[in-house]
Formats: sequence, C-alpha cells, structure tokens
Amino acid sequence: MDADRTAVRERAEAVLRRLAGESARLREDQWRAIEALVVDRRRVLCVQRTGWGKSAVYFVATALLRDRDSGVDLARPEVAGPTVIVSPLLALMRNQVESAARAGIRARTINSANLDEWDEITAEIRAGAVDVLLISPERLNNPDFRDTVLPQLAATTGLLVVDEAHCVSDWGHDFRPDYRRLRTFLGRLPEGTPVLATTATANARVTADVAEQLGTEPVDPAARRPDVLVLRGSLDRESLRLGVLDLPGPAHRLAWLADHLDELPGSGIVYTLTVAAAAETTEFLRSRGYPVAAYTGQAEDADRRAAEQDLLDNKIKALVATSALGMGFDKPDLGFVVHLGAPPSPIAYYQQVGRAGRAVAHAEVLLLPGVEDAAIWRYFASLAFPPEEQVRTVLAALHTDRPLSTQALEPIVDLRRARLELMLKVLDVDGAVRRVRGGWLATGEPWTYDEARLRRVAAARTAEQQAMREYATTPGCRLRYLRECLDDADAADCGRCDRCADPLFPAVVSDAALTAAQTFLGRPGVQIPPKKLWPTGLDAVGVPLKGRIAPTEQALPGRAVGRLSDLGWGGRLRGLVGPEAVDAPVPDDVVAAVVEVLKAWAHGDDPWPRRPVGVVAVGSRHRPRLVGSLAERIATVGRLPLLGQVTPAEGPGATGPRGNSAQRVRALHGAFTVAGELAEAVGGLDGPVLLVDDLVDSGWTMTLVARELRRAGAPDVLPLALAVAG
Repeated sequence: MDADRTAVRERAEAVLRRLAGESARLREDQWRAIEALVVDRRRVLCVQRTGWGKSAVYFVATALLRDRDSGVDLARPEVAGPTVIVSPLLALMRNQVESAARAGIRARTINSANLDEWDEITAEIRAGAVDVLLISPERLNNPDFRDTVLPQLAATTGLLVVDEAHCVSDWGHDFRPDYRRLRTFLGRLPEGTPVLATTATANARVTADVAEQLGTEPVDPAARRPDVLVLRGSLDRESLRLGVLDLPGPAHRLAWLADHLDELPGSGIVYTLTVAAAAETTEFLRSRGYPVAAYTGQAEDADRRAAEQDLLDNKIKALVATSALGMGFDKPDLGFVVHLGAPPSPIAYYQQVGRAGRAVAHAEVLLLPGVEDAAIWRYFASLAFPPEEQVRTVLAALHTDRPLSTQALEPIVDLRRARLELMLKVLDVDGAVRRVRGGWLATGEPWTYDEARLRRVAAARTAEQQAMREYATTPGCRLRYLRECLDDADAADCGRCDRCADPLFPAVVSDAALTAAQTFLGRPGVQIPPKKLWPTGLDAVGVPLKGRIAPTEQALPGRAVGRLSDLGWGGRLRGLVGPEAVDAPVPDDVVAAVVEVLKAWAHGDDPWPRRPVGVVAVGSRHRPRLVGSLAERIATVGRLPLLGQVTPAEGPGATGPRGNSAQRVRALHGAFTVAGELAEAVGGLDGPVLLVDDLVDSGWTMTLVARELRRAGAPDVLPLALAVAG
C-alpha cells in the first residue's frame, strides 16, 4: 500500500508541475489533503493562508480521479465523475477556469452570466467531457437546477469542493445562507465521495462549525457519518508589510493616494466601504492622471471583466473596489492593497489584504481608517435577521396554495428587499419555506426562532468591530494581531510592519494634492431619478395603484447636495439629517452648496427644462426648522414665491422610515393633500414647482407629494433635497 501511495504522489507532483511550473513541489499538507481525498476518499477542511495553494489541491485531486490510468484505486477502475466546485464569485470562477486549463483540466461554469450555455454544458457533463463544474451557492436552490440537474449531479460527483468555506458558518465574517444548502448536497452524495472545503479566514469557532457541517449525517441511515480531516496551517504572510495611516478626513486620504500611489509597488487594489466611495475615488485619481478603474457589485458584468483583465495585464495602476472583489480575484504579483476605510472585522481585513504578495518578495498593505467607518458598519448590521414577529408574518402569508414572490411579500412585511431575501434564504435552509417557480411556499414544517443564537452572532459582530478599532491603534505587531484574531497558534511578531520597524510612508500630504481633493469633494450635486413604476402587490393591501405612474403625475429628475455615503458631503449631511441630528435652521455653507447645485442644474450638461416659478416645502415633523428655513432661503435667493408646504395627515403610518417601497407607499398613500390656498396657487402656475425636502430615502415621499401637486395643476415638479440616502 505504501508503494501505491508513493506512485500516487509521483503522479500528483507531475500534475502540479503542469499547473505551476517545473520547479513546483507539493507542500506536505497539500499532499496530505490530496492523499486523503483520492486514496482514502475522506472529507477534508483546509484552513490555510492565501497563496498557500489550496486550488492546487483540488485541481491535482481532480486530475488523478479523472485519469483512468492513475492507479489511484484499483477497486474502482472507473473514471470518477466531474469535480463540482461551489464558488462564491464570478471573478473567482473565471480565474479557476483559466488555472484548470493550464493543467489540462476541462472546466465549465454554470452561473447567471451564461444562461444561454446551460443546455450545452449539461450535455457535456452527461457525455463525460467536463472535468470540473463551477457553480455558485445560489444555483443550488434555483428551482430548475435544484430539481432537474442537482440530483443527477450529486449522484455522479467525483469530488465536491466548497471554496471560501467560512461562508458556510453564520459565525463567519461573510456568512451566506445559500452555502448552508450544501448540507442537502452533502447528504445526497454516494458514500465515499471525497469532499474538500477550503478557506483562508476561519478562526477556531468557524473552523469547528464548518467541520461539523461537513460531517453531516448521510441520507442513508445505514451509512457511517463521515470523519473530517482538518488541516490548519500558519497564517503568516512573509511578503506583506502592514501599516496604518491616521489622517484627518476623506480629503486627506484622497490626497495621500494622489501623492503616493506611484510609490506603491506594481499594481494593486484600493478598497472602499461603499459603491459611492469607489466611484468618487476612481474619478478623483483619474483627474490626477492615474490609470485606475472602479469595481463594484453594481457594475455590469462586462465592465467588471474588462477591469479585471486590465489589472491582470498591468494596464492600470489599481482597481478601486468594494468587497465585491474580496474573495474573487487571483493576481499573484499584486503589489499593494490600500483600504480607504476599515472593514468591520480583522478577519475580513486579513482576507482582503491576502490578495497581495502571493508571488512577489514584498507587498505593501495600508489601512487609512475614517471616522465614518462605524456608521457604515451600523448600516450593514441593520440588514441582519429580522425580529420574530416579522418572520412569523411572512410564514403565515406563505401558507397558501400559490407561491408568493419577494415583491408580493413586500406589502405584507415591512422589510427592505435585501433583508427580506436574506430571511427567506435562511428559512429555506431551515426547511420552513421552499423556493419554487413563481416564488416561495411554506412547507408546514415546525420552525423555531433561535433568538439566543442570533444575539450571540450579533455580539460576535460587535466584538469584531471593536477588534478592528484596536487593530488600528495596537502598539504591537499588526500581523500578529490579525493572526491572533484568527486563532493562529503560531502567531508571532512579523518584524516588518510599521510597529515592528520604522514606518515606510509618512502620514503627510502636499498642499497641492489636499487642495485638489478638497475642491473635488466639495463639489455638490447628485441626481434624484424620478420614480416611473409603482411597487407590485399594492392592491393586496388596499392601495389602488399599479403599473406605470402616469406621466402627468410624475416628477421630473431632481437634485440633491450629496449622498450620505459620499466621501465629501456625506459627513456634513449626516450631521444635519442623521438619526441623532438636532433640528436647526440650515447653515450658510449648506445654503451656498444648494445655490451651486441650482446653478449647475440651470446651466449644466443636463439642465432643467424650465426655470421653477415657485417653491413648495415638504412638511417635516422631525426637522421642521431645517426644511422650513431651507425653503425660505431658496425662495429668497431665487426671487421666487414661497407657496407653502404639503404636510402629511396625522397618524403614525404617514411618518418615519419604512423598510421597503411597498410599505412606504402604503403608509403615504392618501396622506398628502393639496388644498385651499396652496391648491389655488399651484393651479395658477405657468412653470415648474421646486419641491424642497431634507432627505430622499426611498424616494416615495417626493413621488407622492409631486403626484398631488401635479393633480392640483402644477405643470411640472422639480425635487430638491439636501441629501440622498445610500
């Protein structure tokens, strides 16, 4: 038997050389994992640092299992079925397909971006022409895929690979409910099907949780529970030099990049916490002459592909990215990672910086934290699992003969769509609901709201945020701190970071760069797009609105000073309209910004069709002094009549933020009336009304008030606000 294993290792080394070059040799734990998978048919969890070679393990194992002449298992001379890799991001899939080709492995992917190829790929799988199939975790519960493709795929899978396996655990920093569906897939696998789970970012609790789930009981009660081999290595990254720069504000951070980006080695990634910050940073760096590109989850797939390729080809200095690139990019010679704003946990931070320095002697890793980081963390934390009452409301609604779509559920439960979809996925994994064609149905299975566990997870998230604050201020080694957060028993001082050695980069910026950044961030003005469609399902809650909003009842495109998430105006605006803001008259500097917005609106590239002839305020119960004074100042500066204000009727439903569009419209429908002197004044106008408010969140308040003004006779309505949420 030892001779057989020696022969298998020799063949494994040969495959690795095809994959990584003639000088490549298997690490000892790489061989242990391959041996366990292809010889012993075990389940393996690899917790190893980025760049260690986890992908080499499953590609080598695949080549051996798919090779009829490999001699891996004389008792099973048949060729194993395809390896199925569950991978979280399209970018990661593209990298893996290319890597597989280098080793002579035929890889295909089924995802939302290649729907027209699904039938062809499925036929290739049946014909045995596919060695590796990459799918997203979301695909596991696509009704067609789950019911027609998945059963046969599970029965014929030669090796199952769960990439970025920390996503399986809700203790992990990037928990994804769809990953939990792997338990069902695991249970369907024939006994003896090897399974490999890989991650670079799992502390002891996440490792134990993932290992336990890999050992899920098989469907056949007579089959034994699989044992799991856990291979956990050192998380040291010898090539990384970590540092933190404490700068006063967003303008200083952008100015620092403008001064020092060229000094950073090679090409790299600049991470931001929000889509808006990625767009602003990209635009500013381009204005300073840097070849950079933006990469966010909101970009078109073709644009993301082009940006990835430009970085791979070193055509640009940096990708300015959100966490959409966190797990999904493989460029071994990446020379730097800079964060404008801190991720909410040291574990997430370690994973993102791990993209750098995989095949270069050294790479620079810099964190530029901001005071606004905590507010952004709080926003993302607000998307957590909802209270039990809301969950029970959804379950009750789904006890029906026909499925309900997510859109149809929105008028029933007051949750934003992203949060509602997350809840439904968790309920699906728990067996309480099932996704079918047309939406969701309740299964009727008993379900318990695990409030204690949710509280523990929330507490863990809070602790992670505090740990990230402490990382920025720790007097000790920064890499050691990260490794200890990941429960690395071998954590030690690195000798390279800005705590162990002298800082390489100063926290100073040039006057020219700072002035340019301040000017750039000080530019006010963002567009408020008009609503053109009513939310679906309103008739179910007694609101007689559906389909397109009549053109005669729509607002025109509007303007705001900025977004709450903007690097420039975001902080100033949060101080005026945030949840802890004190109501007060609008400050002079903000009025000046509003005037600049109006000037650009009148004379810019996309001007208003006609100059407004009057001002109307949206009555506010929370900030009446702010909104009232803003309307008065605009009327005075513009020499326009202040026609009055539209205030919602009394009642709790008409005020306050709502979770989703359907709930917001339900609460506001019929709440506004334009009558008396205001109706008379509006009806006699020969031009647009300028409709003034403090904050546009969902956009439905402006939409419904504009509708009432149009119905009262206003020729057009131009919305103007201080801020736009998001």
